[in-house]
Amino acid sequence: MTINQNLTEFAGLPVVDFPAEGLDEYSLPRGDSGLTHEEHRDRWIEAAKDPAAWAWRLRVESYEPEEEFGPCFLRFLEAVDTTPITALVVGMTGSVEDEPGYLEARDLLIRHRDAFPNLRSIFLGDVTFEESEVSWLNHTDVAPLLAAYPELDTLVTRGTGDSRYRASDEEPTEDTVLRLHVPRHEGLRRLIVESGGLRGRMCRELCSSDLPRLEHLELWLGVDTYGYDAVPEDLAPLLSGEAFPGLRHLGLRNAEDTDDWVRVLASAPILARLETLDLSLGTLREEGARILMETPAFHALRRIDLHHHYLPEETRDRLREALTASGVEVDLSEEREPSHFSGEDLYYPAVGE
Repeated sequence: MTINQNLTEFAGLPVVDFPAEGLDEYSLPRGDSGLTHEEHRDRWIEAAKDPAAWAWRLRVESYEPEEEFGPCFLRFLEAVDTTPITALVVGMTGSVEDEPGYLEARDLLIRHRDAFPNLRSIFLGDVTFEESEVSWLNHTDVAPLLAAYPELDTLVTRGTGDSRYRASDEEPTEDTVLRLHVPRHEGLRRLIVESGGLRGRMCRELCSSDLPRLEHLELWLGVDTYGYDAVPEDLAPLLSGEAFPGLRHLGLRNAEDTDDWVRVLASAPILARLETLDLSLGTLREEGARILMETPAFHALRRIDLHHHYLPEETRDRLREALTASGVEVDLSEEREPSHFSGEDLYYPAVGE
């Protein structure tokens, strides 16, 4: 699942909506297609009898919302016993014309920290492309949120707020751009940053964070036209193995230059520590496949995810045979064909608009 469908499951739990008033059928979650607003209401009322069994999603209408996110959040606190909830999902937080962001949601979660003593997983930005382009989503500094929830296990973010393709002409500010430097957090084990274009600055901030228990890291790199300008030097502490000593899974996903990252990883010390590697949703081609086949360190992994690639059938089959012969589980599904423009072959990752 990329960004064409809302979450139906998060943190191992089914997702239930606590929708804002006036949410129309167009903006209802794509994962629950066919349910009316009234049916969603009946569903959350039933789920409220056992709040811990669900991941709860808060969202507002994407065009001219009848109820704003803040009142919806406070109504949620009144209507549902939030104390046993372990997983929370934030969807649209405002009208797409105003570029929805997550500063208000972050601050509400911090202010009402006592209402969520068991919260362990947060997803900021469960928004589909039908609701808003990923490049239009504003974000914020996640460090205060993590500080407020020292036992948080999983954080997923979507959007960076730092793309030159924005819904408005306003320049990004400190309150609208994703910041990833976390001085220290001893609980976080899973961090996923989804974007159409990840800045090198954000990678450097992340690598300067102190996350001793981090085991699972995914970065969606994207395309340069949507802000991607990260280079290997920006991730040097990660690639060297200096950062995140507990890391066992690394995802460098949705990259417009997957082959280049395969070449970097082939000589990166971190590879020897990993159990699983995710290079999916990207642009893997012949050169990257050759490096994967010829580099012993890739053959020591337990699993490699390469789905959404640009390999011809013969190369795909040789790569699968080489890796499986070494005991590596590999996903080589979703073979793609390049687009053609002015006589040039173009290779696109899954998310880049």
